[in-house]
Amino acid sequence: MLYRLTKIVGAPILHLLWPTTVTGNEHVPVTGPAIMASNHLSILDSTFLPLVLKRQVRFVAKAEYFTGNPVTATWMRATGQISIDRQSPTSAQDMLDAASEVLKNGELFGIYPEGTRSPDGRLYRGKVGVAWLALATGAPVIPVAMEGTGEVLPIGAARPRRGRVNVRIGKPMTFTGSESSARDRRRVTDEIMFAIQELSGQEYVTSYAPSRTQSK
Repeated sequence: MLYRLTKIVGAPILHLLWPTTVTGNEHVPVTGPAIMASNHLSILDSTFLPLVLKRQVRFVAKAEYFTGNPVTATWMRATGQISIDRQSPTSAQDMLDAASEVLKNGELFGIYPEGTRSPDGRLYRGKVGVAWLALATGAPVIPVAMEGTGEVLPIGAARPRRGRVNVRIGKPMTFTGSESSARDRRRVTDEIMFAIQELSGQEYVTSYAPSRTQSK
């Protein structure tokens, strides 16, 4: 109920300030679990993707988003996002457990396979957690390309700028293999990243994106 109310109130305002277009919404299943796998350019990706989807999509987000900026914290809670302590040694497993539970409940789960925001607008090598989820749960993966969010709120910016946002949603992808096989996890992840790259048109980087602490 709170999610629906937040979307009804917030969506027109966001559309007015940042005109947003979406293509491929018909690829999102009306019911049942699915993994929305997106590139990651800005913290606003987790705002604009829910804005254009008819169904609720849940992400895991670092705990600081729930205790920092009050507007961001309110949005995260209102849209049902899941707080994860990224400093915990079990954070990766905690994320997979939370995601599996969301999918088990027949919901949409959003994930950024790069693991962090792109520091330069390029698409970086995906981490294999998304493949583990797909293979372990059998949920289809739907590739997503965000465009424009990195200009609206770049890394390090305190306030968003005016601009346009485009969201491109690809066809569902299903995979065979074992989540316990490193080769299968790598293969599936690479196929997902290729699908995202085709939608986004970004230059692809074969190495992992540097973490925020590494890039400072």
